[in-house]
Amino acid sequence: MHTWSKKGLVFDTARHGVGGWMRHSALTPTPYRISDEVIRVYAGFRDEDGVSRIGYVDVLADDPASVVGVSQQPVLDIGRAGCFDDHGVILGDVIDGPDGLYLFYVGFQRVAKAKFLAFTGLALSHDGGLHFRRVQDTPILDRAHGRSTIGAVHSVLRENNRWRLWYAVGDDWENIDGRVYPRYHIRCVETDDLKNIPRHDHICLRPRGTEYRIGRPRVHRFDDRYVMYFTRGNTTGEYFPGVAYSDDGVNWERHDEDLGISLSDSGWDSRTICYPAMIEHRDKWLMFYNGNDMGMDGFGVAEMERASVAGDAHVYG
Repeated sequence: MHTWSKKGLVFDTARHGVGGWMRHSALTPTPYRISDEVIRVYAGFRDEDGVSRIGYVDVLADDPASVVGVSQQPVLDIGRAGCFDDHGVILGDVIDGPDGLYLFYVGFQRVAKAKFLAFTGLALSHDGGLHFRRVQDTPILDRAHGRSTIGAVHSVLRENNRWRLWYAVGDDWENIDGRVYPRYHIRCVETDDLKNIPRHDHICLRPRGTEYRIGRPRVHRFDDRYVMYFTRGNTTGEYFPGVAYSDDGVNWERHDEDLGISLSDSGWDSRTICYPAMIEHRDKWLMFYNGNDMGMDGFGVAEMERASVAGDAHVYG
């Protein structure tokens, strides 16, 4: 089993935050390489009301615990009143596309009889990711049968000139000790046109045992195999990542025992680890992730030798 080496809390909202729209939290940190020297980690930063806007933190690639820049303004603000993203936006994925840098994001909307709705939007950047503009004011992944409350894209690959999307799908709620939490699972789909994503998709992973939610899929390809890191929650309060492997990106086999990271004895990731996202750098993989309270304190990073992750991807099948 491979083991991640923790490098500590990277972005500390109390220390590095600019206040105002970046008062606390750094949700779903998502790395993107802007040069050989610098990795930009996009995340959702919350204001005092808990509303998230997307900004970034720049870190040194060779020393990813070193912050060298923080966005002073959001690269993507909340949507206009009445739209699906008028109460917050968080990261889905950031990838290079045929006509710019594509930002897939999850927009939140408050409604009268549910905790929230969350669906996927798309924005483009033509200045290297400093600013993003929405492609449209409506979701690209919206409500559908069996997807009435959540349709949240968190991983995108461009293969053979087609888009492959992995996302969380929610349709109901779990009541735990009088509090309501979203139930969801992971699906995927392929499309030639992001404005016309097919309704017919494929189930990748469902919750098992005492789990009621499994989501934030992050999919990576190693030669002819796929690895997915995800986050799962159960009715006893555990919120922790897992790992799955696949030959085709559609049919997955879980091997959570391969995660290779555990809770710290104390501090910012002593109760929860969630939302891991990886990026390759030289002979290593870097994993940025959130800790307690879904990233209230910021985000941290861990490292692993590249051969370890890629090697395990070929073991199962």
